[in-house]
Amino acid sequence: MERQRPTSLRDRARYRFDTTLARSTGMLVSWLVLSCLAVVVPVSALVVWTDPGSPRSLSGRLSAVWRTSAETLRLGAPTGAPMRMALSVLLGIVALLCVSTLVGVITTGLGERLAELRRGRSMVLEQEHAVVLGWSDQVFTVVGELVAARAGARCVIAVLADRDVAEMEEALTASLGRGSAVRLVCRSGSLTTVDTLALVTPRAASSVLVLPSEAPDADSEVVRILLALRAVLGDEAGPPVVAAVRDRRQLPAARLAAGDRGTIVETDATTARLLVQSARRTGVGEVLRDLLDFSGAEFHLMEVPSALRQDPAGSRFGDLLLCFERAGVVGLLGPDGRPRLSPAPDTVVGPEDRLIVIAHDGVPKAPVDCGEYVDRTAFAAPQPDRAGPVRVLLLGWNRRAPLLVEALRDSVTPGSVLDVVVDDGQATPVEDRAGSAPATARLTVSCRSGDLLHPESLNGLDLFGYDTVIVLGADAVDGPGHPDDRVLVTLLILRELELQSSRVLPVVAELGDHRNRALAPLGPASDVVIRGELTSLLMAQIAHNPHLSAVFGELFAAHGASVHLRPAHHYTPPGCEASFATIVAAARDRGECAVGYRRTDPQADTGHRHELRLAPAQSERRVWNARDEVVVVATDSAGPDQPHGTLDAVPGMRHDRGDDTALSG
Repeated sequence: MERQRPTSLRDRARYRFDTTLARSTGMLVSWLVLSCLAVVVPVSALVVWTDPGSPRSLSGRLSAVWRTSAETLRLGAPTGAPMRMALSVLLGIVALLCVSTLVGVITTGLGERLAELRRGRSMVLEQEHAVVLGWSDQVFTVVGELVAARAGARCVIAVLADRDVAEMEEALTASLGRGSAVRLVCRSGSLTTVDTLALVTPRAASSVLVLPSEAPDADSEVVRILLALRAVLGDEAGPPVVAAVRDRRQLPAARLAAGDRGTIVETDATTARLLVQSARRTGVGEVLRDLLDFSGAEFHLMEVPSALRQDPAGSRFGDLLLCFERAGVVGLLGPDGRPRLSPAPDTVVGPEDRLIVIAHDGVPKAPVDCGEYVDRTAFAAPQPDRAGPVRVLLLGWNRRAPLLVEALRDSVTPGSVLDVVVDDGQATPVEDRAGSAPATARLTVSCRSGDLLHPESLNGLDLFGYDTVIVLGADAVDGPGHPDDRVLVTLLILRELELQSSRVLPVVAELGDHRNRALAPLGPASDVVIRGELTSLLMAQIAHNPHLSAVFGELFAAHGASVHLRPAHHYTPPGCEASFATIVAAARDRGECAVGYRRTDPQADTGHRHELRLAPAQSERRVWNARDEVVVVATDSAGPDQPHGTLDAVPGMRHDRGDDTALSG
């Protein structure tokens, strides 16, 4: 056994000194006084003894040492009787203690105040500002859209979350850009505490948005935040409140907690429906993102112009579709607040109905007659119905997968097939969840396990026998890595197989981080859905215009009208030159509302060169090619090519070609 080294005298002395300092404040002061005297007195004596003008007697020099030491320590320098010198020392010590205490109090107060400001604990005294409660990946999209909605106006956004204020400000500033004119006010604290919520002054805000966190109990936390917010706002009329929950089972509680002023959005259900819509036709996600952000055309409400109410019997909805040069009419909002998207063309517009339009820069200009631009000879002949059962491959599983299966079951024709492939360790729970809904003749669900990161496993699935492939990411990853990593690797394998076979493979992938969109290796018929992005855009739109809440609820409902991309040859023959008004009129005859188009460069080998134009001029003329697509708002049963419960045919898919389409790398 190794002998312990003897403790040195220096270590023992240091230990004694540290122990003495730790006893009390008095001991610390005593050591401080002794240290000062040990330095000041010898140095003062040296100064006096080396001064040629100092007194010659010992008593005179000692008096000079006393005066020098007393002046250095600010104790006063009177000489004379010992009592007089003792009183001088007492006064000096009292003055020193008072000044030191005052400096300490001021320093401590300023330090605590600065620390409080850094922690974000001061009151926000603003009016008509936007309040964002919570922190997640959605906060960057929400704050960015709130800034875009108030472009050109004074914009103050208060963000309250249980995070460090400096980190929040740095992250949001980096997302918005250093040159942004918005003023961000970040505060930190518990979101479920009434006193903390009062810091951001929600009573004076123009809107309040509640974001769910990434925690497992995020929905329950949203309900508690809404209850605390309700306690702060009281029963008086206040700002509109928009919140998001992930699990639909929390919807009733969230709606009760939000009250009449609140609107609740389902994150997982919206993402699942967007995945299904993107699987129906590539590009729908891009159209919805463009419609819901504030950078281009978006939804607006407007009164029916008096010039269009000349007919005592009332205007017909179909007649209004060609009355605005730069706006697309898509529906009516009744006086009861219930929307009707893409109603029948012969629907009578009531005196109190408002128009739901898609336009740039707010309300469109005065109505004009665009019927003169319509060329009925350029209408395409009716297209035969080629819809039938589809085969869908689902790679991966997460909490949104059951909602996706449900949405697919409601949107396919009888005889369709859904094959689910998950990692080996996930086989049993997937079978239980996918089989939880009763199997019907409409959709047959089968599950199998495999290694999604192994090319041989995917190559043995007969990928090109499916109409579409959906790739889901995990909800969370244990250990290092990101949930999107597995999706990106799976997409890379699918893209490599696509290039090797020179065949088009329609793929829709779900990603969690919008920054990974640029990294995703996508083919010509592939698309990416960012989880939570559409919900963030919806929340910003509703917060900016609460009257649109019912419109979006109808647009993203499981049944009813929704956004579609139709082949342009359904409206006008390929190679025909026609105005957009002609497309609108042709779509009206099919019971649809055309609001834009998606142009594809016919010279592009892979079909990546798309140009999306929403609310174009009705007078705009162009030559429509076979790859062009028309953006329409229509019910699932509208149009002969799209009966209820089918997937739209995607260019390059089995339904659109008799042979395989060649691809280039």
